[in-house]
Parts: sequence; structure tokens; C-alpha cells
Amino acid sequence: METKKVDVAIIGTGTAGMGAYREASKTTDSIALIESGLYGTTCARIGCMPSKLLIAAAEAAHNVEKAHKFGVNAQITNIDGKAVMNRIKSERDRFVGFVLEAVESFNPDHRLKGYAKFINDNTLQIDDKLIIEAKSIVIATGSSPAIPPIFQDVTDRLIINDDVFEWDDLPGSVALFGPGVIGLELGQALHRLGVDVKIFGRGGLVGPLSDPAILEYATKTFQEEFYINPDADVTSIKQIGDKVEITYRDFDGTCVTDSFDYVLATTGRTPNVKNLGLENTSLPLDERGVPIFDQFTTQIGDHPVFIVGDANNDKPLLHEAADEGRIAGKNAGHYPDVRAGKRSSSLGIVFSDPGIATIGRSYSSLAKGCFATGEVSFEGQGRSRTMLVNKGLMHVYGEYGTGLLLGAEIFGPRAEHLAHLLAWAHQQRMTISEILEMPFYHPVIEEGLRTALRDLNNKLQLGSKPPKRSIDCGPGA
Repeated sequence: METKKVDVAIIGTGTAGMGAYREASKTTDSIALIESGLYGTTCARIGCMPSKLLIAAAEAAHNVEKAHKFGVNAQITNIDGKAVMNRIKSERDRFVGFVLEAVESFNPDHRLKGYAKFINDNTLQIDDKLIIEAKSIVIATGSSPAIPPIFQDVTDRLIINDDVFEWDDLPGSVALFGPGVIGLELGQALHRLGVDVKIFGRGGLVGPLSDPAILEYATKTFQEEFYINPDADVTSIKQIGDKVEITYRDFDGTCVTDSFDYVLATTGRTPNVKNLGLENTSLPLDERGVPIFDQFTTQIGDHPVFIVGDANNDKPLLHEAADEGRIAGKNAGHYPDVRAGKRSSSLGIVFSDPGIATIGRSYSSLAKGCFATGEVSFEGQGRSRTMLVNKGLMHVYGEYGTGLLLGAEIFGPRAEHLAHLLAWAHQQRMTISEILEMPFYHPVIEEGLRTALRDLNNKLQLGSKPPKRSIDCGPGA
């Protein structure tokens, strides 16, 4: 078997792996970039981009449905499921094409196809054809959907979110399990495109929310639009022919059996580390077999191995994977000179309607009594009402004494944009008073953010009590 020596070996060519490659390439030309599957990131193939294409189609349908509220008499005569899916797959393939172009631009002498397995901390075997001896190694193998045993009696009618984007047409009905980020986005979008959707969860959680007031508000709002039970009592799931029968207790306690075309499991993801041969290394592992690493250096213990992106199961978000890839690539290239990299403020977004966002510290992570909460309801917010998107609640958290912005949880209109403003302010370690010195145009939804910040500043005893209504032109704040 051939042996090849390199400075850096990178396992995986997703977002994190490509980031690591680009950074390591600045230091050395001795690199092995290893991929066992198809090129193309999770984001482009089965994640961020195809899901947003589905959501965009759903938004178009929803806008027509509510047009009569503006006095515009429009109606949906038909939703062409085949056309919807054709556009999604076509645009998805376009995004994947850009990724493939990027990979093709990498040095072909660096690219290797095959499955990598550790022989020891510094050595990999690629299938049965090649041994790679590396001074440092980056694990960027991504993750896979986790399928709980509750679905063991469902065969060909059980799907994961990856499968949705291979449909040629929209189905008639879907039972979705897991009201997390992926489940909420797909579930609501499918509902708005005419699919009969029921969403079942466990533990009462919806998306990434941990603030009890916002969680309650969001749950109630979603339930007004479609069936969602975040703490469902499901007693039976079985496939009968080409249908899946699900028996569960409804909100009033009655036992109900419904039939669905598909069961869609969005019940979390598992890091792809199981078959890497980590048992052949001295790397420290947690109880799940995932390497224990430093989130600022991405290094596993004091070993010449780094782990990034979804593979480390820390922050499975594209921008976090990109940051981790750059940090790991730089450290791998300079090993053993390992340095902490700069991490961004925490930012998470759910592209539901209303949207959900978390910024900085979550409510559940804050110490009781050490922070105050500023609040705004979007129900009476001026710009939100003009556009008939006036549903939502925002809480911003600030630290007593310093007045620093600690974090926020949002359920409301344009949450993705409000979240970025707050994330930027949080990363700059701005105080609530400093943020309030920034310009707020009128009339914009961001005036709702100003209301919450004014409320928070007052509760921190750093500002006067805000007016009940905006003192500007109309109820903007």
C-alpha cells in the first residue's frame, strides 16, 4: 500500500473543510483534502438554500392568501407542486454548482477520493489503497440525521429533510416529528403550499427558544395556523400499505388516529465520527464518542488533531463552521503553534413566519437576578401593522451595573434583520445606552427594537421611563 506524507490532512470538503483548506494553504502546499462522498456542502445540497427556496414558494402563496385583508381581491387557483419542486431542485443544483467550482479550483494534487480512517493520531488509511502520514489532521466530516427507534415500523414512507428536496411533487399529507429549526421551517412551508401537516414534538420546546414568555407566545401563534403539539403523546406509528397511521392523544385528551403519506423525521443530527477509527487514537472522547475539543482553537486535547463544523456538534451553523474551519486550518498549518481564534457572538435564526432568532446569551443560560429584561410586543408596532405582520414578542437582556447587552430572544417580523443588528452590537460589547444612541429611522420595524431597549434601560436604572406611545410621528416605537 502506498504511503504519502503531508503537513495537513483534512477529512471532508463541506463548509468547514473548505475553510480549513483555504487557511492551511496559506502556510503549506503539502495538504491532503479527503472526501468520501459527493462534493457540495450540506448548506447547498440539503440545508440552508433548498429550504429557503421552499419557504420562498410558501411565502408567495401566503401573500396571496392574505391579500384580501389589504382590499386586494386575489386568490390561489392552483399550487403546482411539480413546478414548485422543479424550481427548488434547479436552483439547488445551481448553488451546488458554485461549490463544485470552488472545489475544482483547489490544487488537484491535494484532492483525494476515499473513506479515511485513523490508524493512530497522525496516520490515516484511505480505503485499501493509501496511507496518509500527517503532521496534523482536521476532522470536518459533518453530521447525519438521527432517527429514533420510534420509527422502526415505518419503511419506505419515512423520510428525512434531505429527501424532501428530491421530491418531484408535493405530497398530500406529512406527519413531522421534531419542531426544531428544520422542522418549523419545513412544516410551515409545506402547510402554506397546501400539504396537510401535523407537527409532533417532545418536551414542549419550539425552535431554539428558552424564554418561557416567548416560547408560550410562539407556540400559540403557530397553533393558530397549523397543528403543532410540542409535547405530544404519540402511542403508535406504523406503516400500512403506502400510508403511515399515527395514533396520538389530542389536546383535549381524546385518542386520535390519522393517516399520512409520509413521516418526516427532523429529530436532530449526529456527528459523523462513528466510523473514523477514533478507537485507534488517544484522542479524548465524550460519552457519545465525539472528540472533546477547545472551541477557541478547535484542537482535541493536546493532540495534533482538530475538529470543526457539524462534526463537533457544538454550533451546527454555516457561519460557525466557516469560522471554525479557518481557525483549524491556521492552527493545523502552524502546528504545534496553536492559537485561539476569534469567535463571533452567538447568532441563530429560524426562517419561520413570524421569524425566530436568538442572540448572545439565551434566557436559560443567564443567572437569575443578574439581568433585566426589556420587552416589546409587535402587535401594536406601527410599521408591522401597516404590513399586517404585527404578531410577535421580543425580549432583550441587559446586565445590571454595566448596562451591557447580554443577549436576546425574538419571535416576530423581520427577526433575521433585528437579530443581525443585535449580534453586531453584542460583539462590539455595546451597552444599551450606546445602542440607543444609534439612528432609528421612522417608520421601520427596528423602532420596535428601540422600544425594547428603552424598556430595558429603564429597568437597569440607566434611563428614564419610556413613553407609553411613540413621541415621534405615529406609533412607530
